[in-house]
Amino acid sequence: MNQRVELLAPAGNYEAFIGAINAGADAVYLGGEKFGARAYADNFSTEEICNALHIAHFMGRKIYLTVNTLMKESELEELYDYLLPLYEAGLDGVIVQDMGVFCYIRDHFKDLALHASTQMTLTGVRGASFLKSRGAVRIVPARELSLAEIRKIKEQTGMEIECFIHGAMCYCYSGQCLFSSILGGRSGNRGRCAQPCRLPYQILEGRQAITGEAYPLSLKDMCTLRQIPKLIEAGIDSFKIEGRMKKPEYAAGVTALYRKYIDRYYQYGSDNYQVETEDLNKLRNLYIRSEIQTGYYERHNGKEMITLHKPNYIGSDEHLLNQIRTEYLHDPAKMPVKMLADAIVGEPLRLQIIGGQYSVTVMGDVVDHAQKLPMQPDDIRKQLLRTGNSCVTVSECNIHIKGDVFVPVRSLNRLRREAVDAFEQQVICGNGFTTVRDIRNKQTSTAIETKTYDNRQQMIDCTVSTYNQLLAVTEFPCRRIYIDSDLYLKEYEQISHLCSKKTGYEYALMLPYVIRARDDAYLHQLETALRHDGAMIQGFLIRNLEELAYVRNLPGNYAIIPDVGLYNFNSESIRFWTQYSSEFYLPYELNAKEASVLTRKAAQMNMASAMVIYGRIPMMISSNCLKKTSDRCIREKDGSIFQSSLKDRYGTIFPVETNCEHCYNIIYNSVPYSLLLKQKEIEKIAADVLRYDFTMESDVECRAVLSGENFPFAEYTTGHLKRGIE
Repeated sequence: MNQRVELLAPAGNYEAFIGAINAGADAVYLGGEKFGARAYADNFSTEEICNALHIAHFMGRKIYLTVNTLMKESELEELYDYLLPLYEAGLDGVIVQDMGVFCYIRDHFKDLALHASTQMTLTGVRGASFLKSRGAVRIVPARELSLAEIRKIKEQTGMEIECFIHGAMCYCYSGQCLFSSILGGRSGNRGRCAQPCRLPYQILEGRQAITGEAYPLSLKDMCTLRQIPKLIEAGIDSFKIEGRMKKPEYAAGVTALYRKYIDRYYQYGSDNYQVETEDLNKLRNLYIRSEIQTGYYERHNGKEMITLHKPNYIGSDEHLLNQIRTEYLHDPAKMPVKMLADAIVGEPLRLQIIGGQYSVTVMGDVVDHAQKLPMQPDDIRKQLLRTGNSCVTVSECNIHIKGDVFVPVRSLNRLRREAVDAFEQQVICGNGFTTVRDIRNKQTSTAIETKTYDNRQQMIDCTVSTYNQLLAVTEFPCRRIYIDSDLYLKEYEQISHLCSKKTGYEYALMLPYVIRARDDAYLHQLETALRHDGAMIQGFLIRNLEELAYVRNLPGNYAIIPDVGLYNFNSESIRFWTQYSSEFYLPYELNAKEASVLTRKAAQMNMASAMVIYGRIPMMISSNCLKKTSDRCIREKDGSIFQSSLKDRYGTIFPVETNCEHCYNIIYNSVPYSLLLKQKEIEKIAADVLRYDFTMESDVECRAVLSGENFPFAEYTTGHLKRGIE
């Protein structure tokens, strides 16, 4: 093992940054004034980030900036000016969710390392390899991955892998949650999550409550102090501590403890690695929920991961916090240096700074002959010792004077500043950091070949999840029918027979919301079926980058359609998809005005725009399982996937799909999403394709929705059509 694992700490403000650095963080991730997924953290001004970069680089540490929210079209104009001073100051990397932002930064800031956020829901080798080919140097995979899956990604891609090791955990696959957004307008994709997963719910089976009011969506906090040897040996490059919303004492205290045990592993190895109970107790007293667990590294899900009762944070130990403040929340220790100054009449003032292995010499103004009282060594020393807010402190200052000298104070101050700056830059360069970036080498956006979409006439598409829904849909005119791939494999003979008779439609497959290494056998089975279907299936609706890479490698010429959850929020993300698709889907979180801007932008790229106008919005995709949480982890004999639901404290019921094939749950909104009565807004948006999504509907309900004669549901939502999100 050639390189030690990086310890990456959070910083919600400047004090937390200082605490994390003093506590031993190798790198810090932080948010600026814009575009970070913790909108309610204090965050940093541009000046503070530039100052932090200088300090960090002088100490041999790194800083990564979170630009990990979805960015609206109107915000893209701000991105360049926002990043430019940070790029020029030597920013070490950016953590990104939005593919449009990813491509924009890659094209305009060529030396800036791109880290794929966990919000991208990266779950395997295919997606990681694809992003590597697009310019990513590091991925933060989904937190739900096992150590075996992480090891496989590392071995087969060689990419840097950054994984969470401590802190709060989302119930949902990161980036796949709309719960807070749809219910309250606060989008987790924009850093404003209201944390509905921390609220009480009952689990229902049918109409019967099988649990009392509890907290089945509230995961215990992660703590992996005891698992450090396994995590390092799995090939993880960076250990990430969650907590930009937490206090500086938390950032410093947690960092210090993980620093201690990472160093202990490298000193003694895994055989002699032990964690002291006292240190675990310290972690429990640093703003942690009432219980802890070790995450998904060695389990796929489980009731033991959930805080069913008392999900609120317990109080912190004030005595411990005071200890941390004293030890870590102060200015970093400065580097002691030696100064040697020569002041000789008629020659330039000379100042040398020596510290460690570094040495710089700077020449100043010519030394004058004193007209009155000549300067003494202490007069010069007094000015040279004023190193102020620099990273150095003078431990020794020797002054050599020859003749009756006079040097103006301003000349001494300027010489000191220049010498200290030069010394600090030499140390920074010696630590391997670039001190100046030339933005003149920036690249403009590369020209992208687009696929012409000739027919701009509005079309109708449908998705189906059951055979009866498919029967119903084929009674109505539409362009394309997306068949759930699970249904396709399960009912292959029936579906093939029906589709051979029901001509005039395009048939495509709707892939799972998440695929992982455990799905390789499933994908192989799917490929076998495709080889025998006589080209009936013409395309794929994909939900993630893993599936993009998978479909691109299939033999044949299948259409690729990125689904709603791939979040095309801006024209740059649409431009990215023009390389792989002829159409894209508008996300649920845009309002009508924002969506109409994108349809016009897409038309200029010869890209068709599509939108869902009816369906159940998937609010959460979770690796955890409500059936397992309620001790009922069995497949239903009748094959039904909608036996479970959640009931909140207001009596609202959210249907839950239990997908045992891929081992995840989908929590759907309590009422359907419908724009069927919003013709004015639909005309304003002017999407080329309107889609009906059928999940839990009966064939009778499907027909009623498609006919438009008698909408079968008393309640529905129009989502963000009018208000949008912040």
